[in-house]
Amino acid sequence: MSECTHDCSSCGESCGERTQPQSFLKEHNPAARVGKIFGVVSGKGGVGKSMVTSQLAVLMHRLGHKTGVLDADVTGPSIPKAFGVHQRALGDERGMLPVETASGIQLMSVNLLLDDETDPVLWRGPVIGGVVTQFWTDVIWDVDYLFVDMPPGTGDVALSVFQSLPLDGVIIVASPQELVSMVVEKAVKMAEMMDIPIVGVVENMSYLLCPDCGKEIPLFGAGKTQAAADAHHIPLLARMPIDPALAQLTDLGRIEDFTGDWLGNVVGILEKFESKA
Repeated sequence: MSECTHDCSSCGESCGERTQPQSFLKEHNPAARVGKIFGVVSGKGGVGKSMVTSQLAVLMHRLGHKTGVLDADVTGPSIPKAFGVHQRALGDERGMLPVETASGIQLMSVNLLLDDETDPVLWRGPVIGGVVTQFWTDVIWDVDYLFVDMPPGTGDVALSVFQSLPLDGVIIVASPQELVSMVVEKAVKMAEMMDIPIVGVVENMSYLLCPDCGKEIPLFGAGKTQAAADAHHIPLLARMPIDPALAQLTDLGRIEDFTGDWLGNVVGILEKFESKA
């Protein structure tokens, strides 16, 4: 056998280095401190994944924990706007510094690096995946809980996050429509293939609460999320209604002012959640 060049792409041998499972996990910045990491995922866009991510960070922060949000949805970043953060992220010789919100939640998003936050991100998948990885390896996080707002679907950027970050678990966000079972199944299968524990499912836009009589109005019909969760033996963590007040505060960049607690039991579960690691 010829001398090994450590370039497996040009080699036909079945050596131990080639056949042994390889970990692609990356170490965080040496100056960083990170506790538990939870990814918030969805099988499709438009289900309120970023809204759920933001609310989990806010509620966990109110419990006294230091929290942060890594915005991995590079082509559709909405986290900074929800928190009313528009300044540029800075850095020093140690790495990049996350931007802090009004209450002290740490954020990192591509929008905090662009000259104009309305500029589109016209990058190909590998470049986007590299940026997301850098948000983990280069940023000086100091958090007890880091929430990763994942891009929708199961593409290469989501794969980069699953492979590079040592996620303790994922929360799947879905809406009540009929196709929810297929959407949830895609997210579940990807998490299982990457050996990431699933905390459970959050159903968003479950109903509209009538302001006059308090009746729950299922605008999208009876939710199918419970059946989908049961089919995969994972818990339905919460049902979030459509709330105009939450939408308005998000548009104003004041999501930290929202007082709804539909996800209150979820943060309690996350505090106690033990990963397989």
